[in-house]
Amino acid sequence: MIRDALQKVSADRIRRDLFYLCRDPLPFRKVNYTRPGQSVSSLAEADEYIRDELQSAGYDVTTTFYQVQAWRCDKTKQPPNQWFSKPEPDDPWYDAANLEATRPGRAHPEEIIQLISHKDSMSWIDSPGAHDNGTGTVANMEVARILAACDLKRSVRVLFCNEEHWPWTSRFAAEAAAARGDRIIAVLNVDGLDSKSDELMAAGKLIHAIGYSTDEGRPLAEFIAACAVRYNIGLDVRTFFKEHVNDDDGMYIKAGFRTTVMNTGGGGDKEYHLPGDIPERVSLENVLRSTQLLLAAVLEIAEGGADVLRKA
Repeated sequence: MIRDALQKVSADRIRRDLFYLCRDPLPFRKVNYTRPGQSVSSLAEADEYIRDELQSAGYDVTTTFYQVQAWRCDKTKQPPNQWFSKPEPDDPWYDAANLEATRPGRAHPEEIIQLISHKDSMSWIDSPGAHDNGTGTVANMEVARILAACDLKRSVRVLFCNEEHWPWTSRFAAEAAAARGDRIIAVLNVDGLDSKSDELMAAGKLIHAIGYSTDEGRPLAEFIAACAVRYNIGLDVRTFFKEHVNDDDGMYIKAGFRTTVMNTGGGGDKEYHLPGDIPERVSLENVLRSTQLLLAAVLEIAEGGADVLRKA
């Protein structure tokens, strides 16, 4: 079943989604930018597109609004990809949504595999945010589409949140899950797939990196890496210790869900947080294979539960 599912991952859909969200019609995805002739922000337009795609695949999508602010732009900071600065209390507040879609499991629906990607682009600068995090967004959209037709023993929940505004809305989802007592057996954050140096891009390297910040996260990272070999996905996969408990994966760790990892690229992208993070620079082949890897890992965990991690 898994090998058949991997063949259903579509490069055409991935490209269509990425260019829609990062080029045409949406140049950015942020609460403080509204396209001419539109009545809602570009981030709200992105939400509508993602929601429509998930609903077309058969999901009921939960939309939960939170108040956020746009980061300020401080051009005195160096390097330029660090120009963001904390908003002032009197700066405008906006409604921003978390989108959640769940594929219930048949045998153990209470056991949840949590996928995460932040769907917004930089609020302090005009950047398409193709690598960060258009790639993670479209990968999780494609995984959700394939899972919609799969018979799963355990549930898979996909969260599309906001990380380039303040505060990070993944924190609210993680805290809500903890308050409900959700039994989340694995958390996979997907952020910055294919992000890598110009040298690696020019060499055509297909890279996937998995970061863990806890002892419990390491077996999950190693399990995902092993899936790349098991299914001959054709990625150069590495695992690494992620010292800082931050990003959207960090929000789940802080909420008590320690079997958590971050899936990303090789690092070193010179256009990180900058206007040059355009979809034309993205290797669609790298994103497709990373999507297949994520799908394979999710399907194996959905079948075998937490036990598969202990056997990795």
